[in-house]
Formats: sequence, structure tokens, C-alpha cells
Amino acid sequence: MRNLAFVGLGAMGAPMAQCLLSAGFGLGVFDVREESSRPLVEKGARGAATPGEAAENADALFLMVVNAEQAEAALFGENGAAGALAPGAAVVVMSTVGPEPIRKLDAYLSERNLRLLDAPVSGGVARAERGDLLIMAGGPQDLFGELRPALEAMGSTVVHCGPAAGDGQAVKLVNQLLCGVHIAAAGEALAYAEALGLDPESVYETIRHGAAGSFMLEDRGRRMLDRQFLPAKSAMDIFVKDMGLVREAAGERGFATPLSDVAHQLYEKGSSLGFGGEDDSGILRVFEEGMGPSQET
Repeated sequence: MRNLAFVGLGAMGAPMAQCLLSAGFGLGVFDVREESSRPLVEKGARGAATPGEAAENADALFLMVVNAEQAEAALFGENGAAGALAPGAAVVVMSTVGPEPIRKLDAYLSERNLRLLDAPVSGGVARAERGDLLIMAGGPQDLFGELRPALEAMGSTVVHCGPAAGDGQAVKLVNQLLCGVHIAAAGEALAYAEALGLDPESVYETIRHGAAGSFMLEDRGRRMLDRQFLPAKSAMDIFVKDMGLVREAAGERGFATPLSDVAHQLYEKGSSLGFGGEDDSGILRVFEEGMGPSQET
């Protein structure tokens, strides 16, 4: 598969599309904000006015939009991509939308003789720019094999998580559960250090070398201490959405997620305070202002 289309050129989608272009794939691109397509078009991508136009003659369409509703609109809305793809073409959903919406999309696409691979990513903008993402794919093994060269242009670790549509999304939710709780815990820990009369910078430099150290403490903890909340590298509202998906999928299976529930409340509180478009490390401010969930019960 050498002729591709990419819809959704936001903070993650744009560098991912650039990686495909740099790897020599033919690429049609679309974003609702025309200016987001322009840098890629200047480097050789084919710009499009609609998702359907981007998908013309494409062997595979990659979607990196915000949520399931946007994915469905890009595929089946007015001038949607599904109507422009040839029978047997592939749709690769790289957004985090949850397992159940993916299964529904798979059913709709199957009716049109189109194939679906769900392939959400983890790693953030800096790793997307380097083609260094973790990609968690769910779908038929043969389709995964066909798409692997394109996936490996965007990710250094590409894992086939299972044969069913939604398997990649399920693994991504486990990933997001851990990330969301880790970030909230890092914020609580640094705010707690200050409440104890300690220097948070000194505490951070000490504990990051011990058993409590983690990637999220290193990465988000540094941003918290530097107050690097704008521009957002990963917006807080992403975790409002993703922790909501974690809870929704757990609820469907009768599985309790108490830590995720509290973390979700914290992100919702941060969003309600006006921090939703800022970096998720801003969760620190929820603790600093004494507005964690325990203050509301």
C-alpha cells in the first residue's frame, strides 16, 4: 500500500502525516483547518477540500481526529471518505475512541467492503515528530501485515494486539488508565511536598532516581515545576475524554476503577477551572488550589 490519505492534522496528526510523506508514500491530506494542510502540501502532499477528495485513489485512509463522532463524520458524512475508497481499501483509525465505537465503525465499513484496523498511538508530539510512537493495532493479521510499512514510518514500536477490531483500543485504554493516574499522582505528590514545607524541586530531583521514579514523573513533573502549561503538549481535555472512555468500558463489564474515577474527577475539575486547553501537567494547580475531589465530598 503506497497511496495513502490522512485526515486530521492536529498536534499529533500533522507530524504523523509528515513521517508518511518523508518515507515516500503518496499522500492526500485533509483537515477542517485548511492552514493545517498547507505545510504538508508544500512538501509534496496532495491537498484536499473534503475527506472524500483526500481518499480518492487511496489504498488506505488514516484517521487522527478527536473522537468517534468526528471519525464517523469523516467517513460517512457529506463528502465522506468511505464513499471515495475502492472496495478492499483499508481504514486505519489512530484516534483514541474506545473499543465499542470501533466495532460499530467496523460493521459499517464491512457493509461497504472496506477493511478496518484500529491503531491508536502513545508517545506525544515530540515522539510523533521523530516517528517514534508506540502503535497498538487491532484487526486481522493479514491487514496488519499490509499496513505495517506505513505504521513503522510513524512508530518505532508497532504491536499487533489482537485479531479483532477494538483490540488496539482496549490496550490503549489500559495505557491511558496508567498515564492518567500517574500524571494525577505526580501532581498530588509535588503539591504534597510543598504542603510539607519542602522544596518541590529538591524532592523531584531526589525521588526521580528511586523506586517512585517513572516516565510520567520525569516528563510531567518537570513541566509542573517549570509551570510549562502553555502551549499544551498534551491538553488536559484529552484526559477528560480518555479517562471517561476508560470508565465507560469498565462499566460495560462491571469492573470497578476507583483510581481512574478519582483521576477523571480531577481532570474534569481542572477543565472546569479553565485549564482544559492547557497542558495536562496543569493538574498540579487543582491540588495547589485545594480543589481535589476530597474537598467536594
